[in-house]
Amino acid sequence: MAKRYAVTGLEGQVVRSLIERSAQHPELQIIPVGRPTLDLGRIETVEAALISANPDAIISCAAYTAVDQAETDEANAFAINAAAVGEVGRVAKALGIPVVHLSTDYVFDGEKTSAYLEDDPVNPLGAYGRTKLEGERLLASSGADHAILRTAWVYSAYGKNFLKTMLRLAETRDDLNVVADQIGNPTSALDIADAVIKVADNLLASDAASMRGIFHMTGTGDASWADFAAEIFSASRENDGPVAQVHPITTAEYPTPARRPKNSRLDCGKLAVAHGVIMPTWQSSTSDIVRRFLSA
Repeated sequence: MAKRYAVTGLEGQVVRSLIERSAQHPELQIIPVGRPTLDLGRIETVEAALISANPDAIISCAAYTAVDQAETDEANAFAINAAAVGEVGRVAKALGIPVVHLSTDYVFDGEKTSAYLEDDPVNPLGAYGRTKLEGERLLASSGADHAILRTAWVYSAYGKNFLKTMLRLAETRDDLNVVADQIGNPTSALDIADAVIKVADNLLASDAASMRGIFHMTGTGDASWADFAAEIFSASRENDGPVAQVHPITTAEYPTPARRPKNSRLDCGKLAVAHGVIMPTWQSSTSDIVRRFLSA
């Protein structure tokens, strides 16, 4: 039976990856819904836009992701990352359909020395994390059938991201300083798309409580930003692409308006047990995305 998944947004990395991956699922129709029809900054547009899509499930992935800008623009970040997500939940509840919502590692402060579990205390360091955390809470309190998937360090051949920035900089620079004391899980948007489709399918197929709630969903394995950059250039070298020498630096040497968690590692064991999702290693996915990007 054909399924219709409404996806918030039109141009984001995950939206475009979901559209691409839907080609492997002939029974699935991905319906991107974005501005001006759905403007998450204008909560009054949410209900009509989602109802007109006539979905079997909603994938909530559009977000205000300008982490540094959010520090001085928290009202807009809150409207998009929190209030609109609560409204998506309200509409989903009224329609009787599930929501798969993407959240972030930024809900944690990074002080834990091991990978974070879903029930570890949250303590966002900045506006972006605060607004995303409130979005989680508003979705849960809406009463909608939902799964919240926290992910991190997203990259792809689409949009703006760290991987593409590194390759662009290497076109004109032989040496790059990259932060080495922040650790996390690089995650391919294509891998996210695969996982999101499986989770949405599972929510439609089963009423199991274990499939609902909060889950962590990242690429397998961890790295510093410097490690990630080095792997990007290794893959680029193999594909005759631009290469630069990576020089590890500290966060203090690269100050930003918003503080970043120094430990963003997320434990994804709960997702594996409940949904049967185990993400590929970040190294293998990095190699794939670099090859795709350079051959485009």
